[in-house]
Amino acid sequence: MLEERKLDDRKLAVLRAIVQDYVGTEEPVGSKALVERHNLGVSPATVRNDMAALEDEGYIHQPHTSAGRVPTDKGYRLFVDRLTEVKPLSGAERRAIGNFLDHALDLDDVVARTVRLLAQLTRQVAVVQYPSLSRSAVRHVELVSLTPTRVMLVLITDTGRVEQRLIDCPSAVGETLLADLRARLNSSAGGQRFAEVPTLLQDLPEGFEHEDRGVVTAVLSTLFEALAEQTEERIVIGGSANLTRFPHDFPLTIAPVLEALEEQVVLLKLLGETADAGMMVRIGRENAYEGLNSTSVVSVGYGSGDETVAKLGVVGPTRMDYPGTMGAVRAVARYVGQILAAS
Repeated sequence: MLEERKLDDRKLAVLRAIVQDYVGTEEPVGSKALVERHNLGVSPATVRNDMAALEDEGYIHQPHTSAGRVPTDKGYRLFVDRLTEVKPLSGAERRAIGNFLDHALDLDDVVARTVRLLAQLTRQVAVVQYPSLSRSAVRHVELVSLTPTRVMLVLITDTGRVEQRLIDCPSAVGETLLADLRARLNSSAGGQRFAEVPTLLQDLPEGFEHEDRGVVTAVLSTLFEALAEQTEERIVIGGSANLTRFPHDFPLTIAPVLEALEEQVVLLKLLGETADAGMMVRIGRENAYEGLNSTSVVSVGYGSGDETVAKLGVVGPTRMDYPGTMGAVRAVARYVGQILAAS
């Protein structure tokens, strides 16, 4: 049993070396190169035997008649599953992330900057999902008088999203009523999840004078509509041109990949369920969409505090620097979460 474990560890070390060399050079890796570049502690003959065993087990294959081997999707999967740690960002990279994202003006700017940053850091295609309203909480409700009978309702979520609605009221709305209603709305709804707010506010009109209840009811009706509206999930992508850097990784054409990246539904499925906030890596044919069978997707959840509100990640060729990409995606998600929590 111990001998079998030693063999497994040794073969895994050979597989790791093959993945690292192939990712770095784009060239199939031979046993001679492995022995020269890596301190594997065994003879060239042993490395050749281990490579033969790895090929028999489907972890590597020979792309053509050269002596070199390249990892298969199964080989990349084992490499990722057995990663002991992701590659940490340098101090300079961490400071650059902080400086770039700290200057964001609002949620749209945060998302736009995040996409650009991820694409630059990983040199892959960056994909960022907007925080969903259905997973949000109320931060503040503002009421602004526009005319004596028209009011603008501004709903601000805990993720920095802003929704605006115009309300035509059945009677004139004085500043005293508006201030009182604003205070009671925020006292009851502030910090509450969207789904809980209607129950908390349903009896609110009864606390006002009879002549004011029509206005209160109109405001509540508009607020509940804004809360219940299932806003379309939004995905932003950037860095698609990075795919042209990998002509050898897309042997036929990158057209199917680009077509898939245009489909919002495909991208949402790629990122995975928001409830699963952990790091997810899908490799090659693990992606259900056929056009993306030559790519890998690395994604993770981000959010305010402990609450995951959306996901972000990157799409690139299966010949990817997995430790570096996973480290960059995780670091950016952490910074975005800190910005949302502080905003």
